[in-house]
Amino acid sequence: MTLRYAYNTNGAANHRLDDALRLIADAGYDGVALTLDHHHLDPFADGWTREAERVAALLQALRLGSVIETGARYLLDPRDKHEPTLVSRDADGRARRVAFLCRALDIAAMLNSETMSFWAGVPKPDVDAEQAREWLDDGLARVLDHAEARGVEASFEPEPGMLIETVDEYAALAERHPRLLLALDTGHCLVTQDIAPDVAVRRYADRIGTVAIEDMRRGDHTHLPFGQGDMDMPAVLEALEEIGFAGLVCVELSRESPRAHAAIPESIAYLRRILA
Repeated sequence: MTLRYAYNTNGAANHRLDDALRLIADAGYDGVALTLDHHHLDPFADGWTREAERVAALLQALRLGSVIETGARYLLDPRDKHEPTLVSRDADGRARRVAFLCRALDIAAMLNSETMSFWAGVPKPDVDAEQAREWLDDGLARVLDHAEARGVEASFEPEPGMLIETVDEYAALAERHPRLLLALDTGHCLVTQDIAPDVAVRRYADRIGTVAIEDMRRGDHTHLPFGQGDMDMPAVLEALEEIGFAGLVCVELSRESPRAHAAIPESIAYLRRILA
């Protein structure tokens, strides 16, 4: 089967959203991984519903599918990256994160997105790990209830350094939350080095809601352009084809925004050469 590629807008942060979407469409991608941010479909803006409707119409015109991403760095707190999270000590902070994820699900429904992707967060040093897991379970239950009500799949991303950082830890979480799909970032497997990326694709084939790809070095959580790290991309793409993955395979080059105009077409050209 033919894999469907998307490009993450966190790798086009210096572009207006419309310009980024047109660059992605013109390069031949099938979709976009849209990271909600203060400048890209701000979910807290007064007119967020009108903006979501406008972006939905543009995506349809450009024939782009979508995945909603929620990893913006300073959207909720301008002074503390990624905070608050589902494992923050402050209950109001955790509630704000849950409200944001529910808003992201609302937007995903409006855009007819394939899934909404999110992660746990990094517990602060004074937070007990067991307590953090309880907070995470509570937040997940609320998010998953809203996802079910909106008819949108919710996909959880294990993230190096966070409370849940490996695919095995996701699997344990999914035992308690069976509605929760996996947002598999293949590069993270190289960082944690607990499983080969292509093995993860095959092992969790029936749980994957979305996939992120990039190059990465073993043990180093730096998103790199293809060909600059240790990723066996042919093996990953072969595994995705083997399992018949029909969702968007999302290129995530969050450090390439200054050269997004070049990175967007270069990335899909690289992927097409592999399959050719």
